[in-house]
Amino acid sequence: MRPDTPAENVDHAAEAARLERTAGLYPEDAEALLLQAAAHLELSGDRPAATTLYDRLLSSSDGLENPHLVRALKASNLWEYDHEAEARAIIEGVRTSAPRDPAPWVIVAEALESHDELEAAHETFTEGTKLLLTDVAEPPYATRSLLFGRHRVRRMLGLSHDEWDGVADTLHSFPVSLDELHDPKRIWSLGSENPAELEAEINRLRAELGAYREALSRPFPVAVLHWPAGELSELVTDYPDLAMEYPSYEAHLATIETSLRELASSGTPNLGIVTGTVPSYEAFAASEGSSPSDATLLPQYATTLAARGRAVTWPPQRAAGCWCGSGRAYGECHGTPEAAATA
Repeated sequence: MRPDTPAENVDHAAEAARLERTAGLYPEDAEALLLQAAAHLELSGDRPAATTLYDRLLSSSDGLENPHLVRALKASNLWEYDHEAEARAIIEGVRTSAPRDPAPWVIVAEALESHDELEAAHETFTEGTKLLLTDVAEPPYATRSLLFGRHRVRRMLGLSHDEWDGVADTLHSFPVSLDELHDPKRIWSLGSENPAELEAEINRLRAELGAYREALSRPFPVAVLHWPAGELSELVTDYPDLAMEYPSYEAHLATIETSLRELASSGTPNLGIVTGTVPSYEAFAASEGSSPSDATLLPQYATTLAARGRAVTWPPQRAAGCWCGSGRAYGECHGTPEAAATA
């Protein structure tokens, strides 16, 4: 499916079948590709087939990168076609396992919210928020949905603002405030005969649509390509023409951090790093009918890896391991003030 294909023109069943075939060609990326396929099956209305894909992933002998995400998606899907008891059991299991990724928390909380389980949804959003954001100075981009969802449910419950709501308000950058967007009485204004009230609601809806469009406009990160030391050495040995792109391993690492900081300062959201391997790159070059020596393939290769779900979000939290693989914390390695000054 082309990125510019209008949603209403997508054949979701055909797209799911294509993604399943692609997963067979790239077994190392099967998890990300089959999750996309399951999403298309849900959109096509074939929820039992989507559950079959989730079960296929969960029964895989190779293990999963994010089993909590798969279980959360399965639970949400099951509840939509009247398997409530099983969905609730899976949701409770996800909450008990306390995943360190915000996505499973958001999915199960929104499943509860969509079925009017507002108290349980609030508890779930709050558990995830406290687990992932306590003592975190700068909430990662991926946690915004957790904070915004919690804010929305609290407004629906009529609860007063707390500290986490204040953080959500700070992170929200659109002209219409979160309080207005999440006002449970908004729907009443749609039936109003007062033109001013209708215009105000249209403006709020436009702001909300803008937020959704921003979230959906880039389904995978803008990714910068990283070669581990051994892979880079093999690459420039086998393809000397690329030595101009990579004068040294240290320069390569510095360029990655510099490029990402420049993209971030320009306002580009959703940044990531993909790790290349020589065999994978050679296969990509062959699929493009080109030579691996062609440097113009490098950004295309990075984009392809990101589209296959191989990107790691940048920047890591300061206490997390640095993306370069040094074994040091990011805040002590490429996330240091010295690295920022160099960048």
